[in-house]
Amino acid sequence: MEHYDAVIVGAGFAGIYQLYLLRAQGLKCLVIDQAGDVGGTWYWNLYPGAMSDTESYVYRYSWDKELLKSYEWKEHYVKQPQVLAYLEHVVERHDLRKDMRFNTQLVGANWDDSSQTWKLDVSSGKGKIECRYLVTGLGLLSKQNYPEIDGLDSFQGQLHHTAKWPKDLDLTGLRVGVVGCGSTGVQVITNIAGKVSHLTCFQRHPQYSVPSGDKVVTDEYRKWVNENYDTIWDGVWNSITAFGFKESERAFSDASPEEREKVFQENWEKGNGFRFMFGTFNDLTFNPEANEAACEFIRKKIGQIVKDPEKAKKLKPTDVYARRPLCDGQARGGTYYEQFNRDNVDIVDLKETPIERVEAKGVRTSDGKLHELDVLVFATGFDAVEGNYTRINIHGRDGISLADAWEGPGPTSYLGFTMPGFPNFFAITGPKGPFTNIPPAVETQVRFINNLIGAAESSSDDKPKAIEATPEAEKDWSKLCEELAANSLFWKAEDNWIFGANIAGKRRCLRFFFGGMQGYRQKLEECEKNGFAGFKPFADGNSSARAVKL
Repeated sequence: MEHYDAVIVGAGFAGIYQLYLLRAQGLKCLVIDQAGDVGGTWYWNLYPGAMSDTESYVYRYSWDKELLKSYEWKEHYVKQPQVLAYLEHVVERHDLRKDMRFNTQLVGANWDDSSQTWKLDVSSGKGKIECRYLVTGLGLLSKQNYPEIDGLDSFQGQLHHTAKWPKDLDLTGLRVGVVGCGSTGVQVITNIAGKVSHLTCFQRHPQYSVPSGDKVVTDEYRKWVNENYDTIWDGVWNSITAFGFKESERAFSDASPEEREKVFQENWEKGNGFRFMFGTFNDLTFNPEANEAACEFIRKKIGQIVKDPEKAKKLKPTDVYARRPLCDGQARGGTYYEQFNRDNVDIVDLKETPIERVEAKGVRTSDGKLHELDVLVFATGFDAVEGNYTRINIHGRDGISLADAWEGPGPTSYLGFTMPGFPNFFAITGPKGPFTNIPPAVETQVRFINNLIGAAESSSDDKPKAIEATPEAEKDWSKLCEELAANSLFWKAEDNWIFGANIAGKRRCLRFFFGGMQGYRQKLEECEKNGFAGFKPFADGNSSARAVKL
């Protein structure tokens, strides 16, 4: 059996940084990942048009300031190859690869109370692994969601999920169908519409999407970013979304109708979905009147952009603007809505004509029409948040599985990454973590986990330490999350994946902390300042030598 102080599962943004910090403490660490190399989600996100919905200058680590200023990014939004290359560079720069093992999947994890260690079963065939601390960075959106459609096995063409895209697949000149038009679907459609011979978009729910504002970065812009990085990151840490733009402090009711139109138009032109939702007015997500005004503005834009009135009608959403806000993909070839002005692009409203079955030659809808296809693409999202955890056999105290612990209340935690009954186990971006830009959220949680472990390692005796949240703390955290989200319009969005409503049979419940990045960091700082309140006593030493600033 191999022995480590800490095993970290996942070699994406979370796992890379956690390894960097824990190794700096002097701990013997191992990162495992089922992929063939580093990258996490970005190792797999090979679908056409894959890019971050966050601008390049804050879709990266803040902790390596020299790299912040020197690493090249040529466009306002980083695309999949650039994100992957960046993470590979970080790993090489800090010599982290020597403590990583790829093509190795975590199959099961069992807590041993007698030794105060985790016993891990992995797929690489090297036997069990024992560790004192188990940290997972599996990502929010990793377990693919395939809709249940009759006849999938009969399709004679190619069938692909966007989260498991074949490398170098060329769609040029093919007849392609895309099921789903969420964030991924919007990016795929925007990217391939001008390349395929025919594109059929099978739309489950029309989306509110705004332009990304993607463009080439000028030397002047990069110079400004480098000179202002400290201010930029201060703004990130003290914001709601952590997206690096100034969020609105103005209520919708404080603006005249003319001013409202001007604000919406200005933010439409700047681009970015989060900017449009949080940079226009400060009450868009809970004031129905403000929300409907934003909805109507985007519907009007759709009507102006899409020339075919029937297509425009199908593309206009009717529900609230209260999902994770979307922005178009790589916009050089036109925006998302502009793609529907192409003669080779059609849209099928699945509420009007649902998919009846998949056949050898394509997809047949309820109106009897067979949509002939060479390739069928599922951009149907993920079993988000807990999906990656419930598929792994993780058992804590008394042999209770994580899936069983979440069976009643739904996925829950204390502080978004730790659960009572599962000592020394930390699930980065776990349930009820911050609803923000992911890299800053990851950095915040990784640093706090580092400080927790540092406090345990600094204790005065040599006995193994169990870091474990109390059931009361978990309940209080869940109550706080519910209170913060109580008035959010996000609850009203149909089949919203944020609450698990996109998966048939999945419990519909809150899965995020809606208090913003600043509010989340304040809660972690309070916890640490008060001797890690909410955890069973585990430390009696001075942990400051191992601690890092949140």
